[in-house]
Amino acid sequence: MAELYSDNHRWLRAWLYRRLQCPQDAADLAQDTFVRAMSSSQLPSLEAPRAFLATVARRLLINLFRRRALEHAYLEELAHLPDHCIPGEEQLAVVREALEQIDRLLDGLPLRVRHAFLLNRLEGLTQAAIADQLGVSVATVERDLRRAFLHCLSARPE
Repeated sequence: MAELYSDNHRWLRAWLYRRLQCPQDAADLAQDTFVRAMSSSQLPSLEAPRAFLATVARRLLINLFRRRALEHAYLEELAHLPDHCIPGEEQLAVVREALEQIDRLLDGLPLRVRHAFLLNRLEGLTQAAIADQLGVSVATVERDLRRAFLHCLSARPE
């Protein structure tokens, strides 16, 4: 692991910087990439370490962008509320943590399944309304929701 880090850390930080244009975010994601790499079963037999690191980093980038989009959407909604309804910093931190937990819980599901689940659970849309919005059949929405619920149940700690 030490060799992988010393041989590739600088390259990975530069690779991430080109995508993020922020040295702090690039450094943080580079560290997160190596932490994830340490737990990989592929580590001992890597033939293309940079390709492996880029794949891990790409997944972390997707998660980062998804979290930022979620936070941005939440802040946009807050901007439309009257001043007396805007939560305090502590409440915002709790909501952010809850949104990140939901995001992690749904991680690994296909985008359409995740979207259907969120439309149903957060927006309260019916299966027919979700089917119309996503351009799929009601049966597909039913399958997607079942898949999302089973995924959530299997990920839930006992």
